[in-house]
Amino acid sequence: MPTYVNPDKCDGCKALDKPACAYICPNDLMILDLAQGKAWNQEPDQCWECYACVKTCPQSAIAMRGYSDVMPLGASLTPLRGTDSIMWTVQFRDKRVKRFKFPIRTTGWGTIEPYDGMREPDAAELKDSHLAGEDVWLGVDTLPVPEGIVLEGKSENRDPAGSLAADGRTN
Repeated sequence: MPTYVNPDKCDGCKALDKPACAYICPNDLMILDLAQGKAWNQEPDQCWECYACVKTCPQSAIAMRGYSDVMPLGASLTPLRGTDSIMWTVQFRDKRVKRFKFPIRTTGWGTIEPYDGMREPDAAELKDSHLAGEDVWLGVDTLPVPEGIVLEGKSENRDPAGSLAADGRTN
C-alpha cells in the first residue's frame, strides 16, 4: 500500500531546501505543498512502495499501511532512523512488539573504486563474449561454456573440462 504523510507531524523539513522525502523518492511522488508547508504523496497509485521516504523522514511523519495478508488490521510497522542504524518496530494486533535493528551504509558515497585491480580495457575485447572484470570478480581464469554456443559465427571447440580461456580462445 502506498505511503501517506501525517500532517500533524510533518514540518516540511524547513531546515532543508526541499523535504527529505521529496529528495529521496525514486519516482518523484513526494512534493511540498507550499501553502501548508507540508509534504504529501501526489500520486499514491504510482507509489513503488520502496519506503525510502518512510525511512528518511526525520520527523517520522510518513507511514505506510501494510497489506492485509502481511499486516493484519490493527498492526503497525514503524522505522526509527538513527545516525548508524534503522530500528524497525513491529506492533502486532495483540499488542506484542518486536524490534529489528539494521546498520546503515557505512561506506561513504563516491569512495568505492569499482574498477580497482582491473587492467585498462582493450577495444578488441568488445567482440569477446566475456564481461569486463569477470575473471577478477568471480575469481576464476575460465568459465564453463554450454554445448552449442556460437561465438562470432562459428561453433566453439571445447576442451574436456568445457571451458574457455579468459581471452575467449579455447584452451
